Amino acid sequence: MFFSKVITAAALLTAATATPIDGLETLGNRLNARQSSTPNGEGTHNGYFYSWWSDGSSPVTYTNGAGGSYSVDWQSGGNLVGGKGYNPGTSRSIQYTASWNPVNNGNSYLTIYGWTRSPLVEYYVVEAHGEYNPGSSAQSRGSITVDGATYNLYESTRTNAPSIDGIQTFQQYWAIRQQHRTSGTVNMGTFFNAWESAGMPLGNHYYQIVATEAYNSRGSASVTVQSPP
Repeated sequence: MFFSKVITAAALLTAATATPIDGLETLGNRLNARQSSTPNGEGTHNGYFYSWWSDGSSPVTYTNGAGGSYSVDWQSGGNLVGGKGYNPGTSRSIQYTASWNPVNNGNSYLTIYGWTRSPLVEYYVVEAHGEYNPGSSAQSRGSITVDGATYNLYESTRTNAPSIDGIQTFQQYWAIRQQHRTSGTVNMGTFFNAWESAGMPLGNHYYQIVATEAYNSRGSASVTVQSPP
């Protein structure tokens, strides 16, 4: 996350068509009338887990599409993160393709994103990012080379911050790809092992998604998780 956020289990999306999260449009209009934002929620859609959150500070639309696909369109201001993937997370290989377009290289990530408990950890494998590199405010933990590409490893601490379990103090783990890309296959076991070797243990896995995250920027993304649910 760029700043504080809470992912709330506000909805279960069951429709198979490419429409915004159903059943919460009226609530969303009441809460964010000026922003016209898709309401926060998580659930299952076409066999894939999805999670979506925004702080309501700008107009943003998240849409679950066919299979493992989703799209998001955001305007200036605010913080958002969401995508499709799996629950629970594992050491699986995740194949994805994306059209990721932050305007003017604004603050955004295209990332594999997940959480564990015991210990509580928020983790990122960042495949591409905009002008802000999240490693710039974290502690370096070395680097690894995967299929000819270098990923820099980082760790940071979030103190009394929102998490999947409310306000907590927890670790953030990062693996940030130097050579940006918007499609490929990510073997999560490789990164789990690298973090463990760097003294960064993981716990019991919650969700694991191919996410778009953005802060105070505008842009659009269309992402497809190609690995089966």
